[in-house]
Amino acid sequence: MVRKASGHKVDVAIIGAGPAGLTAAYLLTKQGKSVAIIEKDETYVGGISRTVAHQGYRFDIGGHRFFSKSQQVVDLWNEILGEDDFIQRPRMSRIYYEGKFYSYPLRAFEALWNLGILRSAICMASYLQYKLFPRKDVKSFEDWTTNQFGKKLYSIFFKTYTEKVWGMPCDEMSADWAAQRIKGLSLWGAVVDGLKRSLGLNKRPNDGQAVKTLLETFRYPRLGPGMMWEAARDKILATGKGQLFMGHGLKQLASDGRGGWRMSAEGPNGEVTIEAAHAISSAPMRELSKRLHPLPQSTLQASDLKYRDFLTVALMVRGEDLFPDNWIYIHDSKVKVGRVQNFRSWSPEMIPDENMACVGLEYFCFEGDGLWSMADEDLVALATDEMEILGLVDRRKVRSGAVVRQEKAYPVYDEDYAANVDAMRRELEAKHPTLHLVGRNGMHRYNNQDHAMMTAMLTVENILAGERVYDTWCVNEDAEYHEAGDEGAESALPNRQLTEDQAAALNSVRDVPGRVGSDANDREAA
Repeated sequence: MVRKASGHKVDVAIIGAGPAGLTAAYLLTKQGKSVAIIEKDETYVGGISRTVAHQGYRFDIGGHRFFSKSQQVVDLWNEILGEDDFIQRPRMSRIYYEGKFYSYPLRAFEALWNLGILRSAICMASYLQYKLFPRKDVKSFEDWTTNQFGKKLYSIFFKTYTEKVWGMPCDEMSADWAAQRIKGLSLWGAVVDGLKRSLGLNKRPNDGQAVKTLLETFRYPRLGPGMMWEAARDKILATGKGQLFMGHGLKQLASDGRGGWRMSAEGPNGEVTIEAAHAISSAPMRELSKRLHPLPQSTLQASDLKYRDFLTVALMVRGEDLFPDNWIYIHDSKVKVGRVQNFRSWSPEMIPDENMACVGLEYFCFEGDGLWSMADEDLVALATDEMEILGLVDRRKVRSGAVVRQEKAYPVYDEDYAANVDAMRRELEAKHPTLHLVGRNGMHRYNNQDHAMMTAMLTVENILAGERVYDTWCVNEDAEYHEAGDEGAESALPNRQLTEDQAAALNSVRDVPGRVGSDANDREAA
């Protein structure tokens, strides 16, 4: 799909063929706008939401449930992929701690039994202590979570896993991370909900039916999330209005001095140049800032933004059904793995042999560190050892393995990130109104898949309206409803009032499918 290096002129140039970039391209081409997309990966579209193929096996780079409270996003998924290619899957995830498994979200009786009476009593006492005497100066993840759950529960269910994921002490992480990802959760709420579920009391008030939430089921493309983004790519190209340059990394994005852009990208056949009236970037903020011309004054702040990388070790294992979970959080310092996926539990169609299973071990690291730099065969050996230590897989049943490295998977929320992001955002909005930042890395925000899509959907509305009708930074990124709530139950419009002029401008934009909608990668803050 690589095209010959040459010059191109389009309405919109797009950096990155992940969920945000492809959503924008799909909606723009439906409206007759021409787009050109550059994507650094030579093979896959979808970014972190891609599905990797290896010897007939398919596996995610992290699990991606297709669940959203936004009907607009649900409708757009159905439009791109088609409802027949979605399957309904049971949802199960657990926490592994000290050799025992805890349902996630917690079930009250199970948690009390596993922790024991004495430790449970200590947890409750710690919780009450910090409710009565909370930390006053809340700056860090540790401060926020301790106030919310008590020091003991924080140390059991948050500290080890969070420090594995981020590679930094919890007292150095911004409280913004906790406020975003665990907002709405409380110990009392967890206990009450756990009691209800343990006793089978999760009923609707009037009809006696069990509430169907993410706790029980979710939709999933039968061949993995990459199936969605491959379909989006094909539809974009089929319009004749879209061009996609695979294996092309951004070299420079230069203002043309007339409000438009000249983008250059380096690929296997040389340099491609693209001229466009608008540019949409889902590239990491730090990388974009270095390639903008003229160089932004906020480049120094953007250069201080940090990212966490991770790698997946997929093991092909003899045995049809190793464990029922979609994934297991590993809260254990004896092993380096942070999370274990069971891809047959996501979709049996991703496993070509009914007598085999495929599991994915996720290791969180920094690009260039010891884990990242290990040889693939050493990582497969490490993953095999750790699965046996955890008691999840007999090493004699491991037949083969594969390694996929994912750079800049998570934007880091350190104490300076908010000020650094704000500096670049405000400068670009003031100086370059036709440059639009979207997606997780483009906005340096831990957006889920559908929130990333939402930022693109609103950006398209703004481009078609000829002004920034919507503030894309208002897209809600909390994870609360991943654990409860009806799919498609809410509008995903940011909660803001429009002036009459803005409303009129938006209403003049017709026939945009999924006009505005939001959220799903679904990494819960266990």
